[in-house]
Amino acid sequence: MRAVNIKHSLLLLVTAIIWGVAFVAQSVGMDYVGPFTFTCARSLIAGAVLLPYLALRRHRGRSKPSSCASRRDLWLGGLCCGLFLALASSFQQLGIQFTTVGKAGFITAFYIILVPVLGLCWGRRCGLNIWIGVALALAGLYLLCITEGFSIQRGDLMVFICALLFSGHILVIDHFAQRADGVTMACIQFFTCGLLCAVPMLIFERPALSQLCAAWLPVLYAGVLSSGVGYTLQIIGQRGMNPTVASLILSLESVVSVLAGLVFLGQRLSLREGIGCLLMFCAIVLAQLPSRPAASDF
Repeated sequence: MRAVNIKHSLLLLVTAIIWGVAFVAQSVGMDYVGPFTFTCARSLIAGAVLLPYLALRRHRGRSKPSSCASRRDLWLGGLCCGLFLALASSFQQLGIQFTTVGKAGFITAFYIILVPVLGLCWGRRCGLNIWIGVALALAGLYLLCITEGFSIQRGDLMVFICALLFSGHILVIDHFAQRADGVTMACIQFFTCGLLCAVPMLIFERPALSQLCAAWLPVLYAGVLSSGVGYTLQIIGQRGMNPTVASLILSLESVVSVLAGLVFLGQRLSLREGIGCLLMFCAIVLAQLPSRPAASDF
């Protein structure tokens, strides 16, 4: 069981790295297309990327026969995940226009605080080491976000709403991951997200093929790696994992976003921000340490 947890933790870590670099792609992509166009395109590409794999798996007979109940959970889970993903991604893409790449990454990572708080509404508790990890992560985010005076601006508020929605996305995945095939559910969520974002795209934006061609690299990265690979790995890796621990590992994307901003956009880290990154890393390691099991814990 411990080996399985390590494997799932590594999958979530890879996901966090992919997502951290994706903040750069999302920022660059906004130079060519609107936020809803970007989200719609990346989601439809992500769903299309998974279709050949699903077809090949079905051809080889690796798909398990599903009952009426499991098919219902599969579609309900995919649609619910797609709805949360569409809302969260749209707010993130809108907000990233008015804030920096690194700051967007850190504010998004506030879902590590929101997941256990929302879990309390269902009477769930976490071990002490996880709560200490959450406290360390919060301190790290404080040092990373609040530099020369923090003010909630339009972009910051939009990204914070995104963090709230992503915490709901994590809890929805936690509910359905044990009941449905993860890759198929991911495919359904991508097409749901893409179709939902197509509505405001057609209403508020004027997408053109030439714009998408100009933004081909960031759109492909976001669609194939960040969405197609990243969100699928999240669903697979989160299966059987404590959702609060999963959120702490995934929050490493905020640290990766700073490093990606440094490498690709020339953004430099201050000493204060470096200490914040260190606290985030300590929080993630602490959350992985074994704790005394409790019947009422996750």
